[in-house]
Amino acid sequence: MTASTRIEGVAFDLDGLLVNTEELYQHVGSELLRRRGRTFEPDLLDAMMGRPQKVSLAIMIEWHDLADTVDMLAAETREIFVSLLDTQLKTMPGALDLLDLLDARGITRGVATSSGPEFAHDVLSRVGLLERFAFVLTSADVLQGKPNPEIYQTAAQRLGIEPSGMLVLEDSQAGCKAAVAAGAVAVAVPGGHSQRHDFSGARFVAETLADPRIRALLAG
Repeated sequence: MTASTRIEGVAFDLDGLLVNTEELYQHVGSELLRRRGRTFEPDLLDAMMGRPQKVSLAIMIEWHDLADTVDMLAAETREIFVSLLDTQLKTMPGALDLLDLLDARGITRGVATSSGPEFAHDVLSRVGLLERFAFVLTSADVLQGKPNPEIYQTAAQRLGIEPSGMLVLEDSQAGCKAAVAAGAVAVAVPGGHSQRHDFSGARFVAETLADPRIRALLAG
């Protein structure tokens, strides 16, 4: 970002960035594989993280040479996940305050997630955030998922701005790579596991969404 570039819009990832679903996904993945006598290794989690569900489950199947189909694992995932959402879903630190700041500054924002539309809208509704975004882009809105830049190119179009004026907040390597490739101002906000990811090209790596450097970017 050059000195003359001003942030005109923000695109948020969803899982592990706005809400703690990435952590819950790890519980789901561990349970799926436990039922099959396998373990959910950190390297497998790295390979799956930030990608569309069909892609990530296909990676799991190939990794462990499972007999299941993607559709079978997806159905089982939904079953396990619903019980976790009912009891453990929460927003990530700093998320609500950052949205309040964007409101105060009149900065439009949207969600760009690898999750499917039904799941994304359900999760955002559960934590009372759905109405706080101008749009929610999901895996149904693109042909190629992260790390391909398509979703963030589309987000910039929906915001009506050039990618260079869009701040993207991401917690995964795949998502950050997509944002950088789209030409956006990428800021990585890794969770527990993704601290080990490669965030090459990111403006900086924040500890949480409350990082004062994010606010400094928005202040221009």
